Amino acid sequence: MKIQLSEHFTYAKLLRFTAPSICMMIFTSIYWIVDGLFVANNAGVIPFAAINLVWPFIMIFSALGFMLGSGGNALIAKTLGEGKKFRANQLFSLLVYTTFVVGLILSVIGVVFLKPILQFLGADGKLLSESLKYGLILLPALSLAMLQYIFQCLFVTAERPSFGFAVTFAVGMCNIALDALFIICFKLGISGAAIATAISWGVGALVPLAYFTLPNGTPLRLGKTKFFGRSLLKICSNGLSEFVSIISQSVVSSLYNYQMLKIIGDIGIAAYGTIAYLSFIFISVFLGYSFGVAPVISFHYGAQNKTELQSLSRKNLTLIAAAAIILTLFSEVFALPLTEIFIHDNPELSAMTVKGFRIFSISYLLCGFSIYASAFFTALNNGLVSAVISCCRTLIFECLCVMILPLFFGLTGIWSAIIVAEIMAVMTAASFFIKLRPRYGY
Repeated sequence: MKIQLSEHFTYAKLLRFTAPSICMMIFTSIYWIVDGLFVANNAGVIPFAAINLVWPFIMIFSALGFMLGSGGNALIAKTLGEGKKFRANQLFSLLVYTTFVVGLILSVIGVVFLKPILQFLGADGKLLSESLKYGLILLPALSLAMLQYIFQCLFVTAERPSFGFAVTFAVGMCNIALDALFIICFKLGISGAAIATAISWGVGALVPLAYFTLPNGTPLRLGKTKFFGRSLLKICSNGLSEFVSIISQSVVSSLYNYQMLKIIGDIGIAAYGTIAYLSFIFISVFLGYSFGVAPVISFHYGAQNKTELQSLSRKNLTLIAAAAIILTLFSEVFALPLTEIFIHDNPELSAMTVKGFRIFSISYLLCGFSIYASAFFTALNNGLVSAVISCCRTLIFECLCVMILPLFFGLTGIWSAIIVAEIMAVMTAASFFIKLRPRYGY
């Protein structure tokens, strides 16, 4: 039975409604790391390190897709909650067209500046060559990646989260099959991984585009629109936290790579890349839940249903706490077999990665709360507070910790940086929750 945004949500109904979004994010994270998995096991450590060096750069440009998707999602869901269906469809159409044009512009900028940025980060020789192969294939496809991101968000608002997951699953299977074809069969190495990802982005963008263009029985359909400058600014401000979060995480990843290159060398990037891949799978549970529940919060905020907002707040925090404990215990127990998926023929690198992952995974006890807090205020159309939480969590707290802690604790300091940063982020998020409770009535 389809669950509507206007309903009262019990724990069971929350889990049912958000489950497709959680599965979608988990599966998205898995197929994102498939390139690294195939390359690590079939092309070697240097190409694997090259993917991890380029990917933060790709994500910096893709961040606008997350900003427009999450920000537009909040405004469109709020508009639907206010009973303005025609206006919601105009905003939806404007969002799609704007995303495509912005993606084309960013592709050009990315191609021009990729090599200088990689050289600035310290890449040279084979590492630079492999990185350029990967990046120069993916950057021209940025519009498709950005459209895929916004459609992932908007399938929930369209009350079709299960179909959104089905599309994501199809995209993931396409990427996996093409990776096997291009890397194993055709021996294209890192270039094959990039081609597979670009094609999968196309599937993830074009299938939803066709779905929303045709009659679909949902509140949203792509059609004619006009330029709403203020609404577009509101969308950007709503999604500012997601933009800041992606940019910040990309900067932090580059900073990790820089520190690892300086302390250990190329294998350090491979170790951090493995931990980052695994971490993204675990964190995607919190991201998926937060994305899934955000339209519900936006709808009831637009409808001024404060009783339901209060109920949602209590239930959401309880579920996040339960997930945090489960994920942390799981990652500690299965650290060795998880890391060996990527690293299994280098005992020294494997031991270092396992130790780092066990330290790093303690942060799962905390990160879900700050991730949810950021999404919660985005859903309330308060992009500024959401952005402050995201910015403090990564760009400020984590960057500072990554730079300072290794001076005193070496490699252990790098792995521990995320824990200290998450403690400070949760304290920041809690202060906003307490301060703004009277204003929103949650």
